[in-house]
Amino acid sequence: MDETKERAETLMSWEENVRKVTPYVPGEQPRIANIIKLNTNENPYPPAPGVRKALEILAGNTDVLRKYPSPTCDQLEESLGKYYGIPRENLFVGVGSDDVLSMAFLTFFHGNKPVLFPDITYSFYDVWADVYRIPYKQIPLDENFEIHEEDYEIENGGIVIANPNAPTGVAKDRDWIDAFLSKHKDVVVIVDEAYVDFGAESALPLIDKYDNLLVVQTFSKSRSLAGLRIGMAFGSAKLIHYLKDVKFSVNSYTMNQPSLMLATESIADEEYFRANLEKVIATRESTKLKLKSLGFRFADSKANFIFATHPNKPAEEIMQALRAEGIIVRHFKKPRIDNYLRISIGTDEEMQRLVDVLAKIL
Repeated sequence: MDETKERAETLMSWEENVRKVTPYVPGEQPRIANIIKLNTNENPYPPAPGVRKALEILAGNTDVLRKYPSPTCDQLEESLGKYYGIPRENLFVGVGSDDVLSMAFLTFFHGNKPVLFPDITYSFYDVWADVYRIPYKQIPLDENFEIHEEDYEIENGGIVIANPNAPTGVAKDRDWIDAFLSKHKDVVVIVDEAYVDFGAESALPLIDKYDNLLVVQTFSKSRSLAGLRIGMAFGSAKLIHYLKDVKFSVNSYTMNQPSLMLATESIADEEYFRANLEKVIATRESTKLKLKSLGFRFADSKANFIFATHPNKPAEEIMQALRAEGIIVRHFKKPRIDNYLRISIGTDEEMQRLVDVLAKIL
């Protein structure tokens, strides 16, 4: 047999056993100097000063890095428990909320009925469903990007809601979440709160009322620690127990020592945390007014971004024109939202530059 043909047939043979999926595409991380980066919803301000001090201490004691970190993340879990006033049995930490959500999909969605989530939402949900072979159904949002609870009153194996939603920024209040949960007590409901600190109500108080509720949050946005990858989940003791069983069956040491140390320091500085949130929210609200004056349309965002469209100029054309001026925003080439741009909130100076350039190109 021809050697080339034999190798091709061998390759085809082992490829039959490969799990093939279409991967999630993260926002661009450009290696370009002097740009205004408004495409990945990072916080424009540095983390708490205590984080820097802890880094300096770590740099002087690198011996800790040769040892495995605590598999139970004691230091961070204890700090989170005190901060939120909940027992450790009700919380879980992981490598960013993506890791936490991935573990949750793997743990709780193991049946034959479809998991439900909106058609316009965080685009990792369908990727996890595909990679774990979970059946799912995407429920369309209305023309204002709103969820209609009656659309979810169908047979399902679980529900995932991002609140505030991404990429739209639309948020539901806690009473709405409460009423929604009251109709879905027989499946696990995940509320993904990556952006909740920027003006939405957390569903966290509801974990005592609903043992099937898992609330997921992250340090990446509001605490300016996207580079450390720290996420957490809150739920009933039984829910968290199942989640940890799966985690320890996959990787016992998911959280590294620097992340555990620095995240703990971030929690300690509440004054700095609140001040940063207030700055981002104030900039977001002032930017809304400026974008409206330029003719942009958008839902009322409660996140650290604005999801906007312009009636007179295609979104992709605006994106390219902004890029030529050194400003990067996010554009999704997807049905229903391909004429929208997701604009992260930067500093006041960065957002004014954005508005000035938009005024020039529109």
